Amino acid sequence: MDLNEEIKKYLEILSPEFPKWLLEYIHAPEMMRLNGIGMSCGTLYTKVYNDKYYYSSLTHSVAVALIIWHFTNDKKQTISGLFHDIATPTFKHCIDFMNGDSEHQESTEERTEQIIRNSKEIMSLLNRDNIKVEEISDYHIYPIADNDTPRLSADRFEYTLSGGLYQTRIFELENIREYYNNITVLKNEDNIDELAFQDLKICENFIHDISKLWPRWIEDEDRLCMQFIADIVKSMNIKGYISVDDLYKYSEQEVIQIIQSCDDNYIKEAFLNFQNASRNSVYKSDVPNNDIYCTSVKGKKRYVNPLVNLNGKTCRIKDVSDVANTDITNFLNKKYHKFVGFNFDFKPYQN
Repeated sequence: MDLNEEIKKYLEILSPEFPKWLLEYIHAPEMMRLNGIGMSCGTLYTKVYNDKYYYSSLTHSVAVALIIWHFTNDKKQTISGLFHDIATPTFKHCIDFMNGDSEHQESTEERTEQIIRNSKEIMSLLNRDNIKVEEISDYHIYPIADNDTPRLSADRFEYTLSGGLYQTRIFELENIREYYNNITVLKNEDNIDELAFQDLKICENFIHDISKLWPRWIEDEDRLCMQFIADIVKSMNIKGYISVDDLYKYSEQEVIQIIQSCDDNYIKEAFLNFQNASRNSVYKSDVPNNDIYCTSVKGKKRYVNPLVNLNGKTCRIKDVSDVANTDITNFLNKKYHKFVGFNFDFKPYQN
């Protein structure tokens, strides 16, 4: 993995001592494929956004595994976290948009067990370590790895921390260190283990910081970019230039090359316009514009309302902090435009 120095230091915060046994699982071909898939869900390939650097799904998966290992020292939970995105297709959640699952973004998870079982390298490692596929193929069964929004899990915690570094620069590594070192595991209201803060003020500051990041993942521009990529990929599929299986084989750069070299000038020109689009070229309204590429799509509101230890009592930060309550409520009440579009024409192909 070709990581920049900041991300190397970030991973060291998550797990100061790297679990070397994990390396063989990381280097399985099915995992290394994720190095060519970005966490930005395709928004990296347009001038609408300007991420600080590329952050891959592989790095995200490793970071999730390190968080789980740090708090559980459990191999099965850690491997499950590592594999949680092994079925991620090219352009990540854009393909959920293509599948009509823009609000939950879970439609692509169904291939996880199949990919694991079909991997000779992974199955060999699991057999060696006496681990069953059923014990690591569904990270939802481990609440430290994953739980329902807005609870804090390793997956949700990781993409929030890393997103605050490479997407919307809301904090530095020292801020992450302070937040991360304040985390412990407590029982929640359902008597289930959950990542939680030990200090109210630190948790309050964390919410105040990341409330500036949450809108980035659902704003008009983000939903527009993801739906456009979904429509481009679907159009390529309809015309026979790319199959759904190809999305689980090729990197984003390879798929972009296929788009740019296909014989359909209409698709190629639309994608070029997307690459050159800026925030100033985004159409936002509550009425459609049929003269341009215009879409109406909902997104997934990603946020957290963590547990915090308050004088020996476990509480949700929203219930005990006016600042956190305001930050969370303001985000949940934020309105977005019904129709969004680019100032160029593109009508996706239909089956």
